[in-house]
Amino acid sequence: MAIRVGVPKETAPGERRVAVVPSILKQLDKLGVEVLMEKGAGLESGFDDEAYQGVTFVDSADQVYEQADVTLKVQPPTAEEAAKLKQGSILLGFLAPHEGDDRIRQLLERKITGFSMELVPRISRAQSIDALSSQASIGGYKAVLLAATITGRFFPMLTTAAGTVRPAKVVVIGAGVAGLQAIATARRLGAVVEAYDVRSATKEQCESLGAKFIDTGVKAEGEGGYARELTDEERAQQAQVLADHIAAADAVITTAAIPGRPAPKIIDRATVERMKRGSVIIDLAAETGGNCEVTQPGEQVDHQGVIVYGPKNVPSSVPVHASEMYAQNLFNFLQLMLIEDDGQDDIKPKDKTRSLKIDWDDEIIARTVLTHDGKTVNEAARKALGENA
Repeated sequence: MAIRVGVPKETAPGERRVAVVPSILKQLDKLGVEVLMEKGAGLESGFDDEAYQGVTFVDSADQVYEQADVTLKVQPPTAEEAAKLKQGSILLGFLAPHEGDDRIRQLLERKITGFSMELVPRISRAQSIDALSSQASIGGYKAVLLAATITGRFFPMLTTAAGTVRPAKVVVIGAGVAGLQAIATARRLGAVVEAYDVRSATKEQCESLGAKFIDTGVKAEGEGGYARELTDEERAQQAQVLADHIAAADAVITTAAIPGRPAPKIIDRATVERMKRGSVIIDLAAETGGNCEVTQPGEQVDHQGVIVYGPKNVPSSVPVHASEMYAQNLFNFLQLMLIEDDGQDDIKPKDKTRSLKIDWDDEIIARTVLTHDGKTVNEAARKALGENA
């Protein structure tokens, strides 16, 4: 019997992405899996049911959860959804591993092997699986478009009959995937860009995209490609240097985040009050508290003429391409666990059967797993749940 991969409709408010898109179906077909999908699961992403050729549609998410050997999701399941998953099945998606709640406890109770896309290691072999990076690139792109829309200024230099308009000055804080994409997008729109990151190794990357790197003298390289948390002294030194650059900017994009911890506060209220009226801050770290002291998640705040906007779930605002990229990430991970059955050398690829086999010696699999066989595997999640190591 073919392995059943299930795709329910996303239920989180505002979520428009889907875990499988039509272009992935041919790849899944070659792996010999059956795709079970809730009707209308792809509509918000721009994909009609008719576009999913060969998929078995069911009327409810409950039917997906009951029958699927592997369930693919975007947002973490609710506790109620987790309780409906097939006993001993596999769940793959964003699972919010740093949060301890009833949802994870349900996964443990039903002995679900849960793989959290937030935990994919930052190694070369896992680049095609790294959903955080694929979605962050969308966030960086969209943040600049939001800034250009909200601000009362042109981004490029324009020569008109009324005179020459100078280009906007954009400051990007954080040079991870989102920050680098923000730099590239702002430059494509013609802005003058400055960039900052506590990881000095990013200086060359920023400059290669056309940004001037702001040197604060603070270096904070951390593990896994992320920055470590700064000391109070380092934070004060960073703020002092950055404040002058931020105050002179027409638009600021902040992207600094530390997994499992509140976003570092980089822009204080006093710095916002030094900015020109009509300038804008787009805070991509809003969902974990924000990089700006004024940020209110999901809201546009007018603070003395400066607009501070902390958008939530930005990738979902570009649902077509966000879904396509995410679906490819999931497929690339799924391939690691689908092993071709023996004795099928003379069978065409699409007719071969495969079994699910989890290779715990594979670094990607071993480091991405959150729950398995009734146990919380990830150390951070164990702490969040109050479990002993």
